[in-house]
Amino acid sequence: MEPQFRQTTIDPSGRFLHAENDRLRVKGPATRVMLAGGVSAWSVTRHEVVRRLCEDPRVSRDPVRHWPAYAGLPHDWPLRPFISTVNAFTAFGGDHQRLRTMMSCAFTPRRVESIRGRVHAVVERIVRDIGRARPGEVLDLRRAFTDVVPAEALCDLVGIPDSFRARAVHSIQAINRPCGDDRDFMDLTSCLGALVATKYMVKGDDLTSDLINARYGDDRLTEHEVNAALILMIGAGSGTTANLLSKAVTMLLTHPDQLKLVKAGDATWADVIEETLRAEGPVQHMPLRYAAEDIDLGFDTVIKAGEPILLSFGAAGRDPVAHGRDANEFDVTRADKNHLAFGHGVHHCIGAPLARMEASIALPALFAHFPDLELAVPAAELQPLPTFIYNGYVELPVRPRK
Repeated sequence: MEPQFRQTTIDPSGRFLHAENDRLRVKGPATRVMLAGGVSAWSVTRHEVVRRLCEDPRVSRDPVRHWPAYAGLPHDWPLRPFISTVNAFTAFGGDHQRLRTMMSCAFTPRRVESIRGRVHAVVERIVRDIGRARPGEVLDLRRAFTDVVPAEALCDLVGIPDSFRARAVHSIQAINRPCGDDRDFMDLTSCLGALVATKYMVKGDDLTSDLINARYGDDRLTEHEVNAALILMIGAGSGTTANLLSKAVTMLLTHPDQLKLVKAGDATWADVIEETLRAEGPVQHMPLRYAAEDIDLGFDTVIKAGEPILLSFGAAGRDPVAHGRDANEFDVTRADKNHLAFGHGVHHCIGAPLARMEASIALPALFAHFPDLELAVPAAELQPLPTFIYNGYVELPVRPRK
């Protein structure tokens, strides 16, 4: 039976993300939706309009300056953690340029490339551990693999020492689970605080030291800003990459013809990664942006100054205007895999090269070790993450057959 939705309410459960996005997309360039707590926002699901608003200087991510209703929100509003932290993610104008420039000075292609060997080693260790499973044993690939790879990579990137690496990896994995709580986040914050304090005394060849050394003219990041930058990078780069890996594995296992193309060399792992990002983007809706001025989208649709905007990067990836009538199909041979999974414009995800690098190592290694890998349950029984923001699974039960 086709799921039914109230026209103006975003389903918070994440059960029917794509169907809901399709319904919203046909309503116009933007349509009003109701979020948790009775908050009204403009939902934008069309590829061209999402891209245009990402480039528009009248669109802000600073709720203090550009969302008057923000001051009246309760402290326990469910979406507050996504908008309330002061960092490059929520900064606007000159403040954003300053923070983004210094983060870019640290998060360079050279820095990402410097951990490639470590990512290879971590992936090989994990697949060996998975290979010790008993014949026919069912494993949760999310807990055993797709969560672990980005957590370990981020620890290498920022320079987490061996003395509390296991604790940091555990905390990173925990905050991305549905059952994660404030204690997990506080523990991660504690780990990063200890790391930053240490790096101020003894710098190393790592991203944390690069952030401390970064300059914007004569300015540098404060210790608080370094901590905030690390929390942003880890928060944005762990669960999203885990979802990318989980979805890529699932798409290949449920589309054996596509996996066969990759194994035969008729498609590449880069094709798999980009098509997964397009069709099953790890971030579906990202709260929130705000109109700093009135924005006329045409078709009698005007977003007024001070109104919140919910951009749907996942829906944009399946827009038939941008990707054709088969936009909902997973096809690694698709000629145009252009997507907005990492955002666009001044807030384009700074960690995109890292996510792509991790996936390009993890996916071929997994399928090389387990060419007969299979889902342990029908795909329809996989439980989606209970959120409309991210696109992933609570668990990914598989049988790692060699």
